[in-house]
Amino acid sequence: MLSLLKKLTAGTPAPAPAQPVAATAEKTDPYMLGLHDAMLSGWFNQETGELFKGFPVSADDTLLDVGCGDGGNVHFCGMRGAKIIIADIDGAKVEATRQRLSDTPARDIECHVTDCNPLPIADATATRVVSTEVIEHVDDPAQFLAELVRVGKPGALYLLSVPHPSSEDLQKDIAAAEYFQKPNHIRIISEEQFKAMVSEAGLEVISHSQYGFYWSMWMLLFWEAKVDFSNPDHPLLNHWADTWKTVLDSPRGAQIKQALDAVVAKSQVIIARKPTASL
Repeated sequence: MLSLLKKLTAGTPAPAPAQPVAATAEKTDPYMLGLHDAMLSGWFNQETGELFKGFPVSADDTLLDVGCGDGGNVHFCGMRGAKIIIADIDGAKVEATRQRLSDTPARDIECHVTDCNPLPIADATATRVVSTEVIEHVDDPAQFLAELVRVGKPGALYLLSVPHPSSEDLQKDIAAAEYFQKPNHIRIISEEQFKAMVSEAGLEVISHSQYGFYWSMWMLLFWEAKVDFSNPDHPLLNHWADTWKTVLDSPRGAQIKQALDAVVAKSQVIIARKPTASL
């Protein structure tokens, strides 16, 4: 989502600076707050070694990330010592992720610039397969998922995510027009459709969850603020980040977050398993 917003807003002029005001408390970093919010939802658990709850990664794993983006997911997995295979249609992102992985103890790094049709990877290669926020972009989700299933070993775990329809519907009349045009989001996937896609590809759905009320609201306000992604400084965004930080810091912050994530979520996440040969 963040890399998509960066593309859509490149060159957008920032608004004229506001008049000086009295000094205030230190500004909340919206991206660090978003990372903290994601961790509360089960991402990047250092203690358990789970990239997402129910998706552990160890040095014994060969992990494939299709649509690796800026490499945040695979950096966590590289730090676990896994073999990392990355694939993305954007060569610059593949190279940036390769460099990012170079400071990790990943036991091997393999890189592919590809449209994933097909993946240049042998059958039954990976024990862990990750593809986050990609299926909504592709022309043929069934073909894409078939490739992911083909390259997974029997028993491999899959971590798949797409935008949740509650957030996408919220953006419809506010977002930049190109947000819902190729090569960006060309489909909105319901919960039922997502589960059916994964099941019909031959995977067993283990869990299906959603998270990201914070980012859904941030995105909505971002479009209204009309600021540059590299410097999203606007009262709407600043006040929202401050408000959400205050919510999370409150005694029942986690409970409130959980309730709001259940109403409007940025993403839906499925953990699935490829059946073993005996099944």
